[in-house]
Amino acid sequence: MSMDVALEKRKMKKGFSKKLLLPLALILFSVILAFVVQTVGGKVAITGLTIPTQNGQYVSADLYKPKTATMDHKKPLIVLVPGFQRSKETMTSYAIELARRDVVAIVIDPYAQGSSSSSMSRTSATDEGYGLIPLVDYIYDTPNFNYIDKTKIGAAGHSAGGNAAIRAASHFGAESIATGEPSKLAAVYISGYVLTLTDDVLASVRSNVGISYAFYDEGAYRNENGDGDMRTAPEALRLVNSGLSATDKVDQVEIGKLYGQVYDRSLRVVYNENVDHAFQPYTIENNAHILEFFGITFNLDNRMGISNQIWYLREFLTLIALVGAFLFIVPFTKLMLKTPLFRTLVHEVPAPLPEQSKRGKIVYWSVFAVSALIACFSFMPLADLSKVLFVKASGSQQTWFFPERMNNSVLLWAVFNGTIGLIIFYLTYRFHGKKNGVRPEMWGIKTNVKEILKTVLLALTVFSGFYALVFTSYKLFHVDFRFIFIAARAFTPKILLISLMYIPFFLIFYLSNSIRVNGSMRIAGQKEWVSILIAGLANTVGLILIMAIQYIVFIATGTVFWTTNWLYVNILFGLIPMMFILPIFNRIFFRMTGRVYLGAMITCFIFIMMMLSNSVAYIPI
Repeated sequence: MSMDVALEKRKMKKGFSKKLLLPLALILFSVILAFVVQTVGGKVAITGLTIPTQNGQYVSADLYKPKTATMDHKKPLIVLVPGFQRSKETMTSYAIELARRDVVAIVIDPYAQGSSSSSMSRTSATDEGYGLIPLVDYIYDTPNFNYIDKTKIGAAGHSAGGNAAIRAASHFGAESIATGEPSKLAAVYISGYVLTLTDDVLASVRSNVGISYAFYDEGAYRNENGDGDMRTAPEALRLVNSGLSATDKVDQVEIGKLYGQVYDRSLRVVYNENVDHAFQPYTIENNAHILEFFGITFNLDNRMGISNQIWYLREFLTLIALVGAFLFIVPFTKLMLKTPLFRTLVHEVPAPLPEQSKRGKIVYWSVFAVSALIACFSFMPLADLSKVLFVKASGSQQTWFFPERMNNSVLLWAVFNGTIGLIIFYLTYRFHGKKNGVRPEMWGIKTNVKEILKTVLLALTVFSGFYALVFTSYKLFHVDFRFIFIAARAFTPKILLISLMYIPFFLIFYLSNSIRVNGSMRIAGQKEWVSILIAGLANTVGLILIMAIQYIVFIATGTVFWTTNWLYVNILFGLIPMMFILPIFNRIFFRMTGRVYLGAMITCFIFIMMMLSNSVAYIPI
């Protein structure tokens, strides 16, 4: 080997090392700072808990304990419950801000979500508060929490978690009436849920209660007035009047006004933020209201101010960590492709498709439009079909047969659109491309069994490297990689097991996408960034159209277009960004290997695990 060649190889190796070290440094930097934020500079200790409950069930939780909380200086405790399809990490903003104000906070994974077990009960909200009720019992009865002021235990939740909070207040209130002792829950705060603010539920509540409801809540059509205006909402009126004497009852609620008294737990307050349901927990205003409520009911030190918040810094930092983890995938894969085991997967990149004629452009954009419309108008029918095909999961029953209730609809959509995409791809080639210079060898699909097995092994290696970063970050700093609706979090063995059921079906879509991105959208003379942008839009325009229909109708009429399936539309907040970046990875890995398979497998393994570990899963205990 000549001196020049050796020098060039050292330069390449050095440059490559930098490309790998940069995302690792980005991750390390962001998770350390996120750790500093969530521990308030070391003033708050964060501990993961697994608490056994009834029927062999268990609740996974994070304990945020200010170091000022001791046996001699007991502090209030608030248990936080996230909404449907959400894990405990989505309530971190509340926990951080409460802990900053010397309040102990426990954030739980509701039953069938995150790392908690499923529930044996079909009415888990009523019977168990999704795990909140047995957890409060445990906290109240055990001597382990000797740093807690047990006269100041509270609960708060968003959406379904709000339902858990009011159900728990009703449960412990009934217990209080029977025993003559104060309710174990001194105060509860309900965000984004008013459906169970009925006379029957409220009659036994013996806690101070606050609610906040989004004025533009997509689910407000279910409310008695059919909107999110809480001033004259029967639900809000019943809540406020439940704490007032007969002579003081009101016929209109003044938003933000305190009704009743703290000392006898009759205090009621209603907030009504100008935001929608999904984004309500991610606003400074919503956080300020929960701080104000518990500040009043638990007589907290108010010198810090309710608008003095830092939680959003953590949200930004975990976004950087997520970006860093995605950036890590590419150089790590390149490193693996240089090893003797995987270097045979590298092939020359096939020639691009010929430049488009005028007729070719018409065909191209017609296929684009048809595919987008199919993606749009197949989503809701397939969501309905999922309820028929996956009966137990749709009925919140434990099952090993596709237990992810909401993701089952995405699964059907992916299989259908992936299959249709391949059919359209072939027909376009058969009746147009074949006659205009397109050859199958341009697609990068030629392979053999040995190569496929090696590709699977490499994809699993990259998947393992990606999640090794996630698990290490969580183990050392209690920080995962996330931003609002998108998250890479540590998963349980059960989730890994059911991923073996889901991934083969999702792979149909991911492989179809890689073939179309690299076999029909890689055109001679077209700039790479233009090609990738078009591919990203092709993946998302149909889904964006669903969102547009939903919210344009909502703005025009006050009621969303899809009512009973509005939560399925909300899935798209997290799905659309992932669908947009998917073609970027598919193109990058195609240029690495000259084949369509590696990109499809790596993205499928990682993205689907992210999706499965961040949703509701009725897996048997």
